[in-house]
Amino acid sequence: MRLTEEQEELRSAVRSLLARHEGAAAWRPLTGQIGVAGLAVPEEYGGAGCGAAEVHVVMEELGRELSPVPCLGSAVLAVQALLASGDGAACARLLPRLAEGRAVGTLAWAEQGSWDPAAIRAEAVAGPGGGAWRITGTKEHVLDGTEADVLLVAARTAAGVSLFEVAPDGVGVRREAVVTMDLTRSQARVVLDGAEGRLIGADGEGDRVLRHVLDLACAALAAEQVGAAERCLELTVAYAKDRVQFGRPIGSFQAVKHRLADAYVLVESARSAALGAALAAVEGSPELSRSAAVAKSACSEAFSTVAGEMIQLHGGIGITWEHTAHRFFKRAHGSNRLFGPPSWHRGRLATGLGLTAA
Repeated sequence: MRLTEEQEELRSAVRSLLARHEGAAAWRPLTGQIGVAGLAVPEEYGGAGCGAAEVHVVMEELGRELSPVPCLGSAVLAVQALLASGDGAACARLLPRLAEGRAVGTLAWAEQGSWDPAAIRAEAVAGPGGGAWRITGTKEHVLDGTEADVLLVAARTAAGVSLFEVAPDGVGVRREAVVTMDLTRSQARVVLDGAEGRLIGADGEGDRVLRHVLDLACAALAAEQVGAAERCLELTVAYAKDRVQFGRPIGSFQAVKHRLADAYVLVESARSAALGAALAAVEGSPELSRSAAVAKSACSEAFSTVAGEMIQLHGGIGITWEHTAHRFFKRAHGSNRLFGPPSWHRGRLATGLGLTAA
């Protein structure tokens, strides 16, 4: 997939803004000046009406900076869950705030380390006479869960997995910040004890919604991983040119050249996989699930390998707290497991092809 001139301009704008605004402080200008929170939101709900290609561009740039802004959880997970639900009233009520960045959304979905909708055990029971639903269960790895203003929860009803809107600070809701290896990605555990929920979409349609969101989430995360891996390689190449040993730059040694060349091949192969998933999402291709599984698996492993090489080729400085290498390595480890490890996605791919996963 070749990016358009407008998409390249979007890349430049995001990169320039991230250079001026560090860390979480970038979220307000990203949403106010560029509108990243509403890129994939239809114009009727206050968004830009763009698609997966624009999200891909933004996620690559956020990955390069290891940005902690809540784009993945809010602009991808929450937005796409609402759109996939087909609930026009809920979209009209929630999407404008999310698109403008006035609210941060999240999707409480994973349980016991699994993002497979079949593994959901949280229960939702309708109140007497068709009253408010009551939800009980524990959700893990909830992105930006302690800060979210819009909380969507997947729970199981008699009809199957369904999607609910839950008041983040409502009765029966406890949000606990989780200390993770990757401190640049905020996660939380959400404990629900009879919490009141409003049904989003049709009862029992949650499985379909979540599987579609999983594909789009993997495509977006793959783009982020490519951006981060590319930045690892750039920093390592620059260091190899500057670091002198035995009277010559270490990048001039054949062994180092080979390792950098191998890292370059990994980054570019991962980029192709991530772009393939984005293209499948743009086209609404029936191959989206396969492309997303390939991208998540390939990009996770490429990022982990290149981040490891970054530490190795930087030598002693690469293992110090002051150097940025450990931050990329921790992000690589965390994103490898987020939305399921590569082995699980290869299993999804093999099942779809009627094969046995390796």
